[in-house]
Amino acid sequence: MTLHLISHSLCPYVQRAVISLTEKGVPYKRTMIDLANKPDWFNAISPLGKTPVLKEDDTAIFESSVILEYLEETQPSPLHPNDPMERAINRAWMEFGTAILNDIGGFYNAKDAGNFAAKRKALSDKFARLETELGDGPFFNGAEFTLVDTVFGPVFRYFDVFDQIKDFGILADKPKVQAWRKALANRKSVINAVDPDYNTLLLAFLKTRDAHLSGLIAA
Repeated sequence: MTLHLISHSLCPYVQRAVISLTEKGVPYKRTMIDLANKPDWFNAISPLGKTPVLKEDDTAIFESSVILEYLEETQPSPLHPNDPMERAINRAWMEFGTAILNDIGGFYNAKDAGNFAAKRKALSDKFARLETELGDGPFFNGAEFTLVDTVFGPVFRYFDVFDQIKDFGILADKPKVQAWRKALANRKSVINAVDPDYNTLLLAFLKTRDAHLSGLIAA
C-alpha cells in the first residue's frame, strides 16, 4: 500500500491530512500542484477540483474530513476519543473549525472597511465561544492531541501572518485560546505540515486579493 497526498502549499485542509499522517507515523508521498493551473490528471481524480486528495495505490479519496476519517479507520495511533459521545462532540467542533476557516476567508477577502470589521467581529465571536469550551489544555481535550487539534493547527497559523500586519484583537482577552494556539504552534506535526516559507507565501497571496486587508499590507 502506498499513500500519496496531492497538496497545495497554502491549503489549510491539506495541513489537516499532513498532521494526521505525521501523528500516526504513516509514510506517504506528497505532490504539490498549482490550483490556478490544475493538471488534467488532478481534475480526473478530484471531482470538486480541490486539495487535498489522498491516493491509495490507484484509488483516490477527496475532501479532508473524509480523508481524516479514513486514516482513523485504517491507520494506527487513533486521534479520535474512544467514547462515541466524545467522538461526536469532537466531530462537531471540527466542523466549527471549518466554519472559522470560512470566516477567515471572508476576513481577508472583505472589500471595504465595514465588511472587514464585520468579518473581524464574526471571528472574534467564534473564538469567544471556543474560550468557554476549552479546559485546562494544553489541547482541546486536555493532555491528549486529537483530530480537533489537527483542524485548529492550520486555523491558528493564519494569525502568525495576520499579526505581522496588525494586531486586530481577534484573539484578545481569550487566554485559553491563546494557550491552545501556543501549544499547537510548538507541536512538531503542526510545524512540519507546511514548508518553511509558508508565511512568506501566504503574505504574498494576501497582497494580491484586492481587498481591504491587502491595502493594510501595502500601507
